[in-house]
Amino acid sequence: MNAIELMHVAKGMVAKGKGILAADESTGTIKKRFDGIKLESTEEHRRTYREMLFTAPAAAESVSGVILYDETLRQKTKDGTAFPQYLMKQGIIPGIKVDTGAKPLAGFPGETITEGLDGLRERLIEYRSLGALFAKWRAVIDIGEGIPSAFAVEANAHALARYAALCQENGIVPIVEPEVLMDGAHSIERCEDVTNHVLSTVFRQLFAHRVLLEGMVLKPNMVVSGKKATNRAGPEVVAEATLRTLRRHVPPAVPGIAFLSGGQSPTEATLHLGLMNRIGQPLPWALTFSYGRALQDTALKAWGGVAANFGAGQKEFGKRAKLNGLATLGRYTAEMESQAA
Repeated sequence: MNAIELMHVAKGMVAKGKGILAADESTGTIKKRFDGIKLESTEEHRRTYREMLFTAPAAAESVSGVILYDETLRQKTKDGTAFPQYLMKQGIIPGIKVDTGAKPLAGFPGETITEGLDGLRERLIEYRSLGALFAKWRAVIDIGEGIPSAFAVEANAHALARYAALCQENGIVPIVEPEVLMDGAHSIERCEDVTNHVLSTVFRQLFAHRVLLEGMVLKPNMVVSGKKATNRAGPEVVAEATLRTLRRHVPPAVPGIAFLSGGQSPTEATLHLGLMNRIGQPLPWALTFSYGRALQDTALKAWGGVAANFGAGQKEFGKRAKLNGLATLGRYTAEMESQAA
């Protein structure tokens, strides 16, 4: 892809009324999810579960793209169609997770660095040949006593920018994901301070690496209180703080921002997104979602690994995708949850 094609794909990923399904759980993570429904994590069970999501009748109406895991990118529907090709036929853009996870940052206790740059160029070439048009790399920034350090933020931002440049070199749109975790008891003000620092550093590195901003998508955290905070900020405060932070640091050239849910409940994540799209207009970039658990949790439980519940799982997934699609347009209200149920 040249610059024009990168820009075209990036815009398609943040199309109005749609968002991205993060179905890129590693084998270890999906096992934990399956443990919750008492289902063995075999390759066939993982394939069936992903097919349930991808083939849901209402999926294409509200889903612009899907982030796949290496195993999933190579799997097929039960009728033999490769997942990337099936998704493309539905008008859904296939993508791939390319980092190899966050590992302890030597010399910096409690902090991590995301690995996976070694051999990335060659892997991107293969992933592109298998049908992936975009990729994802997640940097993890924790908030705690004395952390994050400036070095950990810089190191992760540098890795994100190197990854993004390699993606674009190989005709793949990068999703740049700097996640400030909501674990801990920190206030929303502390989260805002750290997120400001992280986004400022990330975009400085993206500029330095000559990344085409029009050909990327940002996947940040929302500015929220820590899960263990005694006085957690309300939805309107979250929406206002997040918009304020993004306006300060995200250049208008970026076509869209696809939020991660980051441990929020499905309804919380949808409500916050809907509020931002209602109160924030006009905005220079599209505001959408790139949710994993917040889109999948109710579908996974409805399916439960039982063949007879395949349709029920699809229905639950379609419901959450539709509600989040409405949130991208600022049309979501909490009352819709009971109506959809």
